[in-house]
Formats: sequence, C-alpha cells, structure tokens
Amino acid sequence: MLASKILHDDEVFLGSDELIISKTDLQGRITYANRTFIRLAGYDEEALLDKPHNMIRHPDMPKGVFKFLWQELQQGHEFFGFIKNATIGQGFYWVFANITPDFDSKGRVQGYFSVRRSPSAEAIKVIEPIYKNMIEIERRHSKPDAPHHSFSYLNQVLDSKRVSYERFVMQLQAL
Repeated sequence: MLASKILHDDEVFLGSDELIISKTDLQGRITYANRTFIRLAGYDEEALLDKPHNMIRHPDMPKGVFKFLWQELQQGHEFFGFIKNATIGQGFYWVFANITPDFDSKGRVQGYFSVRRSPSAEAIKVIEPIYKNMIEIERRHSKPDAPHHSFSYLNQVLDSKRVSYERFVMQLQAL
C-alpha cells in the first residue's frame, strides 16, 4: 500500500527543518524509516522495511559514489555526500546525507544509521554535472569496473581543487 504516489518526473523537496532518518542492517536492508522518509519516497512503511535501501537509488546516481560510501563505512568511518533518490513514481529528491556505522555495546558494527537533510541548491548545481560525467564514464566501462573508473574521475576533480572529498562536500553544503 502506498502512502503517496508521484506519477511524473517531479522533484520533491525536503523542508529545511526536516530530517530523513533511517537505519539498515549490515546488508543495507531498511530496519527503520521515519515518517519523512516514508512520505518523500512515497512508500508505506511495510513496503520499505526489510527491503534494500538501494530500492530508492535514482539512476542518475553514479555507482562510484556508492563504492566510496561503502569503503568508508566498512572502515568504520562516517560518510557525507549528496544523494539523488527516486520516489515510488518517477519523482526524485536530493539530500545531503550523513551515514554512520551503528555499533553495538561490544564495539561491533551492527548496521548503519543515516540522517539526511535538505541540500544547498548551489551545491546541487555543482555536484550534478560531476555526477553526470561519472555516469558517462560508467557507461563506457564494464559493470564491475565502472564504479572504479567513475570514482577515479571524482578523485581527479578533487585533486584539481586540492581538496579532500569530505571537505569538498562540506564546502558545497555551506554554499
């Protein structure tokens, strides 16, 4: 059953005072989704829980970004970044995501916790062409190699700006 449905390619906006919060298990299956997540994605809670979080991945998102995201999480680091998500219809929404490992009382990772907020509009103007180039690079390579090549391109962009990935996204969010 659907909470809402978007039937055309419209952008849905997260309010500046809203947060999307979700939790996943170690395999990325959703174990918790707050009401804001449910509303924006357009699914009801039953349709989201125990499903892979990547069910809302928009096709405009480069796989290289997710390769880096998982590398960071598996090293016990948090990840910050701009993510374009798909709604149940053909809509989409941008977020500035902070994803962190969720540790149990013995210090073992038991899943992941994500808080997403409204991104800076100026940041999206900067990141969108970078992501488009990454997608284009991915199309020119085999599926297993594509994320590596697109992430290499992102690293070249960062090197040319003489900035780390985290500093880059934080600077963009501050625009």
